[in-house]
Amino acid sequence: MRELPMRVLTTIINYQSSIIMAVKYRLVQNTRKESEQYGLWYGRASYDKQDTINIEQLADKIAYATTVTDVDAEAVIKALCRFMREALLEGKKVLLDKFGTFKVGLHTAPAKSAKEFNANVNVKGARVIFQPAVEKDKVTGKFVKKLISGIQVVEKSMYHVDKGEDETPDVQPEP
Repeated sequence: MRELPMRVLTTIINYQSSIIMAVKYRLVQNTRKESEQYGLWYGRASYDKQDTINIEQLADKIAYATTVTDVDAEAVIKALCRFMREALLEGKKVLLDKFGTFKVGLHTAPAKSAKEFNANVNVKGARVIFQPAVEKDKVTGKFVKKLISGIQVVEKSMYHVDKGEDETPDVQPEP
């Protein structure tokens, strides 16, 4: 049996403990006075530094679960990122079966007419859009996102929010 490096063992332990973990949320109150939802509370996903996994850690997990080395897995992930970027810059969508689709979206400013629209002037920026793969649930017949099916959520434990009965927004007065 091969001896695993400490970073692999740490990754494995973190992976095994994360299996029972859930997505953490924090409560956020709508403080926009012009909104119809003013004062209402929402749950927002919340992430800490330790809630992030990098390429090296992904490679370690792949190496543990397969017959490839962590170095090979890392090289494949980096090549995937490089070639996905290349395809997106060529105006292509990138479909990763059973995972999802990546494509480019544009931020544009309006033009008064189609003739006046100029990409150099009206295109203000670009973003990457991810559309997770979906499958039809055999029991309910509804479409579910495979990537997060079975998700569990728990409230984040280390933040402050007043859960009193006050119905007015919990907003700090401006100085």
